[in-house]
Amino acid sequence: MNAPQLDPGLRSSAWGAWLSLLASSSTLLCCALPALMVTLGAGAALAGLVSAIPQLIWLSLHKVWVFALAAVLLLVAGALQWQARRLPCPVEPRLAAQCARVRRVGAWVYGLALLFYLLGLSFAFILPLLDGAAS
Repeated sequence: MNAPQLDPGLRSSAWGAWLSLLASSSTLLCCALPALMVTLGAGAALAGLVSAIPQLIWLSLHKVWVFALAAVLLLVAGALQWQARRLPCPVEPRLAAQCARVRRVGAWVYGLALLFYLLGLSFAFILPLLDGAAS
């Protein structure tokens, strides 16, 4: 006899949260990390990083697409989180604890992904507008 499994909707919610974290991390790599390094006076370190990982230039050049894809993935992950919030957990105590843990971790990962996205968005689009307005 097979042991009961977690609800597939709950599993897809967790996967969506991890995928959105990966996508929003790319927004940090493309925009927030280089801006932070230059602000801290680490331009030479940034040049070394770009020479070691030239894909960072591609991410920066295509930042609108990177942010658009990350936004879509965040919206999908948010919808999955919302849909899974009321899914039933198994009655068996071990699986009920695992279900609660998956929900908690998924919510934290999704929140972290949103934070990363907003941080990258501010460095890529909002702060440059404020700098231009001050000039």
